[in-house]
Amino acid sequence: MARMTAPAISRRTFLAGLAALPCVGAARAGDTLTFDELYGKVSALGLAFSDKVKALKDKTVSIRGFMAPPLKAEAKFFVLTEIPMSLCPFCSSDADWPSNIVVVYIDEKTTFVPPSKLIEVTGTLEVGSWTDPETGFVSLLRFGHSSFEPV
Repeated sequence: MARMTAPAISRRTFLAGLAALPCVGAARAGDTLTFDELYGKVSALGLAFSDKVKALKDKTVSIRGFMAPPLKAEAKFFVLTEIPMSLCPFCSSDADWPSNIVVVYIDEKTTFVPPSKLIEVTGTLEVGSWTDPETGFVSLLRFGHSSFEPV
């Protein structure tokens, strides 16, 4: 039986490959946003999107947050909030609507996770005013073609 030997690799080549590993993971991970990075400034004219949001427009981006209680048990969109919410933000006219929310559209109807569970959403960052033709929901910032998973 013939004996196989592994190809020789120099110490320098091994160390160079090892040093490059973090770059490989970062390239695959994609871009991320936090709620603190959504807006650049607040003025008399309202909120202005941050430079990072403008740069990531129409790109695949991830963000972590909490799913607000949905209107229906199954839907194709939900609201992602920075902090957990125990009440449906749509169900009370005097409820405080958080200023740090993002609308998330998913391709398939799904059952949602508890509002206290941290999730990570990945989808296409859409920027600019848009009215959902099915629900009439107006958003300035949203994630389209999204997926999510508990963290």
